[in-house]
Amino acid sequence: MISLFTACGTARKFSFSIDKNYPAKSFNSRVRFLVMHYTALDFESSLRILTQQGVSAHYLVPQTPLDKKNKLFLLVSEHDRAWHAGVSSWQGRSNLNDTSIGIEIVNLGYKDEPQGRLWFPFTPYQIQMIKKLAKDIIDRYKIHPTAIVGHSDIAPGRKQDPGILFPWKQLYQAGIGAWYDEDRVKELHTQLQNQELNILKLQQDLKKYGYALEESGILDERTEKVIQAFQMHFRPSDHSGVPDTESLAILKNLLEKYF
Repeated sequence: MISLFTACGTARKFSFSIDKNYPAKSFNSRVRFLVMHYTALDFESSLRILTQQGVSAHYLVPQTPLDKKNKLFLLVSEHDRAWHAGVSSWQGRSNLNDTSIGIEIVNLGYKDEPQGRLWFPFTPYQIQMIKKLAKDIIDRYKIHPTAIVGHSDIAPGRKQDPGILFPWKQLYQAGIGAWYDEDRVKELHTQLQNQELNILKLQQDLKKYGYALEESGILDERTEKVIQAFQMHFRPSDHSGVPDTESLAILKNLLEKYF
């Protein structure tokens, strides 16, 4: 019951009902993107921080079954806005917390050794769980393959997760996310080898795919960070940020395939 006051100050009460028989056709889901992360922490620390501090995610995927059960954790309702993306941009939209679902995967990330950076692998259990969870989310929200990204894609240079060992190709083979056609990339690689690098065109193509950067025609630090993020996702064997012909061929094929 809702209380209203009459002109003389006395309260009167009335009730109302909501008719749900006329749903509008013109609307869309809040969820447009699916963002993958690693926690860079062990399970206990990940769960504590994601539930008790100023960051969160919709889902947390542990490294192994818990109590002999295949389990993952829903920390924030999909209808609500989790705090996982931070300063971010993808496909012309910024502040992706507003429009995405975030999946955090328990993984230590990397450690720097004298011989170079050592990345920690994801477990077979996690990969299986991610496939099941992501496929369900994608099917329900009709998320485009190019809108399934890593934190490093939406925040190049600032973030490295989910890292170079994240199985993007394996997920693509399961119907999750975008990937290139290897035979076509070989053709494009041959075609591009004798062409002069056009930085402006490269920036335009990266922006068309989804990355946020200025079309300056200059190979600046921001552009190198974006190229590195792209390589971490699609060509992790060499993610130096150098705009080589193979990276350009992969990008060109992705644009052909999805745009």
